Amino acid sequence: MYFVLSWRNLWRNKKRTLIAATSIFFAVILAIIMRSMQNGSYAYMIRSSVKFYTGYLQIQAKGYWDNRSLDRSIVIDQKDLQAISRIPHVSVAVPRLEAFSLVSHRTFTKVAQIVGIDPTAENGLTDLKKRLVQGSYLTRSSKGILLAQGLARMLRVHVGDSLVIYGQGYHGMIAAARLPIEGIVKFPISDLNNGMVYVTLPNAQYIFSAPGRMTSLAIMIDNPKNQDGVKKALVSRFGKNYTIMTWQQMMPDLVQSIEMDNASGLVMLAILYIVIAFGIFGTIMMMTTERSKEFGILISVGMKRAKLILVTAMEILLLAFSGALTGALVSIPIISYFFHHPIPISGSAAHAFDMMGLEPVFHFSRDPILFFHQAIVVFLIALAAELYPLFFVGNLDPVKAVRD
Repeated sequence: MYFVLSWRNLWRNKKRTLIAATSIFFAVILAIIMRSMQNGSYAYMIRSSVKFYTGYLQIQAKGYWDNRSLDRSIVIDQKDLQAISRIPHVSVAVPRLEAFSLVSHRTFTKVAQIVGIDPTAENGLTDLKKRLVQGSYLTRSSKGILLAQGLARMLRVHVGDSLVIYGQGYHGMIAAARLPIEGIVKFPISDLNNGMVYVTLPNAQYIFSAPGRMTSLAIMIDNPKNQDGVKKALVSRFGKNYTIMTWQQMMPDLVQSIEMDNASGLVMLAILYIVIAFGIFGTIMMMTTERSKEFGILISVGMKRAKLILVTAMEILLLAFSGALTGALVSIPIISYFFHHPIPISGSAAHAFDMMGLEPVFHFSRDPILFFHQAIVVFLIALAAELYPLFFVGNLDPVKAVRD
C-alpha cells in the first residue's frame, strides 16, 4: 500500500517528476562515461607501460634498482624459472642481462644500453618483433644484434655492418666484441630509440663474463588485479635473497600522473553530483512544501507522522532510482560501443601520446563496478535529501498548515 501511494504521488505532477528523473538520468550517463573513459585510459597506460619494458613485477638483486651494476646480477636456474611460470596468473617471465657500454663504428662512438634477451620471451612481453623496421629478428642462436634506429643513424650503420662493443663486464672483466647488425628496431621514445642494443642472453653472458647470470627477471601477468597474489607467491620463494619490485615502484612518475589526473576527475565528478543533489533536493522541497495542507489534513484525521514520512521517503527513493537505473542501463550499450571503438586523438595531443609510446586513442572500461558505484552515490544523495521531508513533517503544525 505504501509503495502504491508513493508511486501514485510521484505522477500527480508528471512534468516535475519527468524533469527530475531526466536530470538524474543524464547526470548518471555522463558520470559513467567520464569514469569509464578515465579508468579505461589509466588501464591502457599501465598495460602499455609495463608491456613496453618493465613487466608488472621484477625479480632483482637487493639494491640493484638504485645501483644498476653487473656485480648485482642474480642467478635463477631453469628449475626456478619453470616454478615461476607455473604460478597462477603468470603469463610470461623474461630474463634480461643489462649493461652500459661503448658502441662504435669506424670513427663514430656512442654510449648505449646493451640488453641480453631471450628473443621469444622478450617478444611475448614487449612485442619487440613488431618494432622491427629493417633486417630480421633475433633467434636463440643469433650471434648478431638488434640496433635502435636513432642509434643506427648516429653511428651511420645499416643492416649487415658490424659494431664494436667495449665496456666492463662482471667483476671488472673486460667486455669486448665485434658483432654484425641483424636488424634495426624503432621506438617512439627518443631516449630508447637513441640508445638500445639487443643481443641474445647467452651471447651477452659470454661478452660480459657473466655465465648463467641476469640482472632482472621481468614478469607479466594476465590481469593487474592478480598482481598482489603473484607477488606474495614470489616473495615466499625468493624474498629472502632477492627484491620483488612492482611496476608502481619502478615507475613512480606514471603513478603520480595517474593520481593527479584521477583527482581532477573526481573533482569534476563531485561537481556533477552536487548538481544532481540540488536537483533532487529542489524537487523534494517543492513536493513537500506544496503538499503541506495535504499533510496537515492527513495528520489531523489520525495518520501517524512516521507513516507519512515513510511514504514521502519512498517517493524520493523511487524518483532517484528510476533516473539512476535507466541511466545505468542506457549507458551499457554506449560504453560497450566505445570499448570496442576507442575515440581517436589528433593534433598535438596525439603527438604527446606517440612520444610516450602509446596509441593516440581514448580507451574505455567496462568494469561493472562503475555502474554499481553510480547507484550507490545516487542512493546516498537520496538518503541525504530525505532529511528535509523528515524534519518538515516532524515539525509540521497541522492547524497552521490547513489554515494557510
